[in-house]
Amino acid sequence: MLALTVPNLMAYDPAFAYEIAIIIQDGIKRMYVDGESIFYYLTVTNEPLPMPEMPSQPGVREGILKGLYRYRASEKKNAKLRVQLLGSGTIMFEVLKAQAILEKDYGVAVDVWSVTSYKELYREANDCARWNMLHPTQEAKVPYVTQSLKGASGPFIAASDYMKVLPECIARWIPGKLVALGTDGFGRSENRASLRDFFEVDAKHIVLATLHALAGDKSGEKKDSTEGVSAKLLEKAVRDLGIDPEKRNPARS
Repeated sequence: MLALTVPNLMAYDPAFAYEIAIIIQDGIKRMYVDGESIFYYLTVTNEPLPMPEMPSQPGVREGILKGLYRYRASEKKNAKLRVQLLGSGTIMFEVLKAQAILEKDYGVAVDVWSVTSYKELYREANDCARWNMLHPTQEAKVPYVTQSLKGASGPFIAASDYMKVLPECIARWIPGKLVALGTDGFGRSENRASLRDFFEVDAKHIVLATLHALAGDKSGEKKDSTEGVSAKLLEKAVRDLGIDPEKRNPARS
């Protein structure tokens, strides 16, 4: 969020090695070849994780630099329930675990998107909104994030190890309901698994948030889908996933 205040700061949160390589390569060109007055902040991790190959579908390189691309589409073509999971940085691996659980245990088709930069998505979308306001008689510009997610069905669950307000800053341009998971609260000294459990950004909490979004909430909010997701199923999921429903809110504890 602080990066949003610095106009020439390029802030990225890559999940995979090929994303880092593409961002660095582009940064060297822009700074040292093109002479742009910009600088970069990349969030990386020293956690030993398996690095996949770059997906072969077109648009991946552009998506990495612009902030978003679809990393993996679900192979469940006939599923009645579908969601979109948005992962960033090291939490992407929790998102991929959640995808496997949702598809295997709950029959939900899950598409996974890598969000490499919420700042880039917000900045470009905000530029479009401003231009549209100042040019009311001309054809409206459509933000990249809206174009990319067009046609993606179901709710959008965004998980990162940043505060929830970061993904929420692009909610108005996402074509569907957005649920943000993040690390609202005060820092702690603990191992990674315990911290992700505490802040509720690990795989099991992503699964529960996804099922809850599919079922709708108790306020009467319009549901993305109801078939196969009931309050009883949600209650069972809480037990099966080993989540303590009486745990204190990490944002306040």
